[in-house]
Formats: sequence, C-alpha cells, structure tokens
Amino acid sequence: MKRLIPRYGDARLQSRGDAFTTLARSIVGQQISVKAAQSVWDRFAALAAAQQHSLHPGHVLALSPQAMRGAGLSARKAEYLLDLARHFDGGSVHVAQWEAMDDEAIISELVAIRGIGRWTAEMFLIFHLMRPNVLPLDDIGLLRGISLNYFSGEPVSRAEARELGEAWAPYRSVATWYIWRSLDPLPVEY
Repeated sequence: MKRLIPRYGDARLQSRGDAFTTLARSIVGQQISVKAAQSVWDRFAALAAAQQHSLHPGHVLALSPQAMRGAGLSARKAEYLLDLARHFDGGSVHVAQWEAMDDEAIISELVAIRGIGRWTAEMFLIFHLMRPNVLPLDDIGLLRGISLNYFSGEPVSRAEARELGEAWAPYRSVATWYIWRSLDPLPVEY
C-alpha cells in the first residue's frame, strides 16, 4: 500500500445515487459491456421514470415485463428488477436502518433479492454505503491485483488474500480500491 497510495493522488471513493437506483443499475449491467449497459439503462430509466422524472420502485412495478424487454432487458433481468422493486416497495430491505446494521446483515438482506449475489452486495457496501472494511474475495480484479503487487504475479488463493487483507483492517475497502487502481488507473464507479 505504501507504494500504491501516493501513485493515485487525491482521488477518493464517492457515493452516488440512491440505493434502489444503484442496485437497479448493477442488475442491468450484469454480464454485458459498460457501453451496452449504459444504453439499456438509459432506455429502461426513461421508460420507468417517463412521467415522474425519477426512478422509484413503484414506477418499476407499474411496468410490464414486455415493456421492460422492449427497453433491451432480458426476461431474467426484468424479473430481477421487478423483484428488487418488490423488496424496496414492500419494506423487506431496511434502507433507513442500514447505517446502524453491520455489513453481513446488509449482505443478507440484499442477497435475498433475485439477481443480487454476494459480490454485488459487497460492491454496494463499498461504492454506495461507503463501508470502509469490505474485502470482496470473489472479485477477480482484487485477486489479480494482490497477485501482481504482493506475490510477483504468482496466483493467489482467497485464503492468502484474506490473510493479507487482515493487515489492511479496518480500511480494507480503501486498500481494495487502490489495488483495483493499480490494474486500471481510472477510478471504478458503480
């Protein structure tokens, strides 16, 4: 870390958007290019917020799966977005309480939503809730960066990454971000 931090100046993690929109964007962007994800997102967001000028779970619930497909979403992603909207609309996610909840409790709430796995929940903790001590061991970029920066390019196991990450506590999210920056100097944003 001593070598990495000075290389990237004053850049910092920054949260943007509301929780619902952030998670909806992550679902839309799964397994497609950044450019394609932005195009689909723009069409979906315009459809969902056509009259209200903002994206809200109720707006998504008012859409038919066919309309969502027409915006470029797969049938599965349309289902995931509707499930996300139901969870937010029905109060089964406790957004107002997240600040007081620990990371694992929030992850448990989020992975109960179809289309959101542990990796997505951890990215949400890092980039939206700005949690300082998340170590996303399922992230291939983190493992690759640890390999290059700490193991001379030799493959690294999750156990080795976890052990190394203990030294970064309680700021493992920050260390992860610098590891990512060592692979791609442009800041990652979600």
